[in-house]
Amino acid sequence: MGEIRRQTILSSIVIYIGFVIGFINTYLYVKNGTFTTVQYGLTRLFNDIGITFFSFASLGVTSYIYKFQPFYKQNLSRKENDQAALCVIIVSLGFILVAIGSIFLKPLFIQKFIERSPLLITYYYWILPFTFGILFFSVFEAFAWFEGKSIFTNFLKETGIRFFQTVIILAFVIGWISFDTFIKVFSFSFIIIAAVLIFYLIYTKKIQFNLRISRVTKKFYKKILWLMMLIYGSFIVNTVSQYIDSIIIASVSVKGLSDVGVYTLATFIATTIQVPQRSIVSAVVPVLSNSWKTKNFKEISRIYTRTSINLLLLALFIFFIIWLNVDDMFTVLNINRNYEAGKMVVLILGISKIIDAGTGVNSQIIGTSNFWRFEVLTGVLLLAVSIPLNYVLVKSYGINGSALSNLIAFFIYNFVRLYFIWKKFKMQPFSSKTIIAVTSSVIIYFLCYYLFRNLNNWFGIVVRSGVFSMAFILSVIYFRLSPDAPQLWEIAVSRLKRR
Repeated sequence: MGEIRRQTILSSIVIYIGFVIGFINTYLYVKNGTFTTVQYGLTRLFNDIGITFFSFASLGVTSYIYKFQPFYKQNLSRKENDQAALCVIIVSLGFILVAIGSIFLKPLFIQKFIERSPLLITYYYWILPFTFGILFFSVFEAFAWFEGKSIFTNFLKETGIRFFQTVIILAFVIGWISFDTFIKVFSFSFIIIAAVLIFYLIYTKKIQFNLRISRVTKKFYKKILWLMMLIYGSFIVNTVSQYIDSIIIASVSVKGLSDVGVYTLATFIATTIQVPQRSIVSAVVPVLSNSWKTKNFKEISRIYTRTSINLLLLALFIFFIIWLNVDDMFTVLNINRNYEAGKMVVLILGISKIIDAGTGVNSQIIGTSNFWRFEVLTGVLLLAVSIPLNYVLVKSYGINGSALSNLIAFFIYNFVRLYFIWKKFKMQPFSSKTIIAVTSSVIIYFLCYYLFRNLNNWFGIVVRSGVFSMAFILSVIYFRLSPDAPQLWEIAVSRLKRR
């Protein structure tokens, strides 16, 4: 767990640096006098449609890497390993098929979006380079994780790409480039970081491309194909269910892309809650994969429990800091008043992220086990619930309806996975500390809210955040809510004493 903790801490630092840059980017997007809500909404649709296209183009390759990379590394030398070459060939074919499919889909896009989101139609084909970059970065990111380079990949994905986008955002705000040039350069964001990652892996000799079929591939090819087909279907339905909200908003909501822009800001705020979750996932996937291979159920259970309480505490801390200060943040940052319509979205999505974080790495446990087929069923369930629910609620309640459908769907989704893991492996991540964590954080929140609700602007933000942070940290230490907290506290104290 020590290595996981080290990678998680370092990855979280890198990711939060990226979030600071992302915050600057978002601020430049939403500040009065810069981008319109429609233009900002288009960048969100590029991301969501691009990731949806990516899910189809991937052909299940990342699951193949996660599940079988330990077998390749154990039984083959680096020169004999053909997995990287096979993955490149497969995703290249997948991208070609998606590119051809996008031509046939364009009339449908015109029909659905021309009235409320015409700007999307103008730049429709520029989504393809965005998709291409995500596809190849994701493949080589998976290889990098198994080489212990999750910190570097998180740096590229969370910090590098945002810094690149900062440059082109500033170029547009200053007036050096038009929005037309901006969005076209924006579409190459992931291609740039994918190229950097591939070059790094080749230069450091962490990966080689062997076109000769290895004995591992020959031995396991039937299982590989079966795994890829099943997880591919699961991956598609999971991705569509997660990213369908903005697409439905653009198509159904009265303000179209403008509402997507408002929803995007609210989502960005809520997504900060998931930063630790993303860094932990990148660190635990290789460990879980190897633990299943060696049937080390005790280690899997330990990871499940510890990630659950740690992620829950971090999610609660970040969410309540945000919710304590959300009103003042809109004011002091001079954000376009149109975006205040997304405040309730922040609350609903925040609760959804807390639920997802508190259930730990249940998806990764199932996905790396021999019961990964269950991911297909839960993915289908998520899609079956989220799409019709999203459509109905968006028509009735606008962007708040989309957030509500997200909360309902992911609650059901996580509950089913929790029950499955308990039924099959007798593992569950919760304890009395889970209840104490939620209860204490809620009490601290209300105390800070009622004590300091009359304080405004930066002074109010600093006081509320400072008092809440101190009280929250003390409660974690006093109740010993996290097994990692005392160790981190002792390390910090010992280092301070040495100084």
